[in-house]
Amino acid sequence: MSKIDIRTVEVLQYLQPLREGGSLPAIVKADDDILYVLKFRGAGQGTKALIAELIGGMLAKEIGLNMPELVLMNLDDSFSKTEPDEEIQDLLKFSVGTNLGLHFLSGSITYDPLVSIADSLSASKVVLLDSMIMNIDRTAKNTNLLNWNKELWLIDHGASLYFHHNWATWERYLGSTFPSIKDHVLLERADQLTEAAAEIKQSITKDKISEIVALIPEDWLTDQSTALSSTEMRNAYTEFLSSKLDIIDSLVKEASDAR
Repeated sequence: MSKIDIRTVEVLQYLQPLREGGSLPAIVKADDDILYVLKFRGAGQGTKALIAELIGGMLAKEIGLNMPELVLMNLDDSFSKTEPDEEIQDLLKFSVGTNLGLHFLSGSITYDPLVSIADSLSASKVVLLDSMIMNIDRTAKNTNLLNWNKELWLIDHGASLYFHHNWATWERYLGSTFPSIKDHVLLERADQLTEAAAEIKQSITKDKISEIVALIPEDWLTDQSTALSSTEMRNAYTEFLSSKLDIIDSLVKEASDAR
């Protein structure tokens, strides 16, 4: 069984901001000569959004969904000094260090539920993944899906795992289902939920979850609002995701009922 890993690259060039949403991600070029969409640690939700992005993306990949490669991206302090836009300048200044990048899919188009491609097994897997990670941001209003090379691709899981915005109450989400799945953009196409659950159970083990959580950079796990240590936070992510794996049949039923 292959070990889950993530590459680290250096940001060489800041090319252009993507002015979608409040976090101002950007297209950048790295030292591997590849273009990435860079998600900044200095943006609104800070490193918590990057943690959710990393966990959600790695889980998606493990269950066989199309996900642009995720990399850790080192950003030095030189970029903020040459940036004329004050808002971007501040973002770059507060993002020095380790950020997260997604391989830029040139020529991709935003998923449109009326005309875009999504096969029923992939749709079912996405619905169950989003139930597991409590992703509130995959609706018709904001699909966070792309079509690229005539296939469905997932992007942006930063709004997932919202329990970590209040560590005092995280345990109340253990074993809970996800009623918001009723608003999921792919729910209508998700008519192979039982098959999808079987594949997820085969692909994702508790050891795999621990491997994915272990990828979180240590300095992303600092939170002044809680006394939890980074080890305790990692344990919480692992326990939370394992609890969702344990109740995946209930998530299937909830999504089926919502359909």
